[in-house]
Amino acid sequence: MPKAFPSEFRRDVVAVARQSDAPISQVARDFGISESCLQRWLKLDDIEEGRRPGVTQSESVALREANKRIRLLEQENEVLRRAAVYLGRGVNPK
Repeated sequence: MPKAFPSEFRRDVVAVARQSDAPISQVARDFGISESCLQRWLKLDDIEEGRRPGVTQSESVALREANKRIRLLEQENEVLRRAAVYLGRGVNPK
């Protein structure tokens, strides 16, 4: 798993890459990261700033939380369904 860089570091590197006349490969080398990593950070920054379509980080977090909640509700629904079947077997209408 790649090492995680602090968000301040990412912001600084992206700012330098945007302001610098140097190629992306040189900026990445100067900061000790891979060129593909810097390109990804630039892409994510474009999405966050609205310059490129995509899911922002806050939207991604909200979707993740919603999916967790949906899974939990589906599990609860399944438990209730099984309980209803189990409890319904004991009642024999005449």
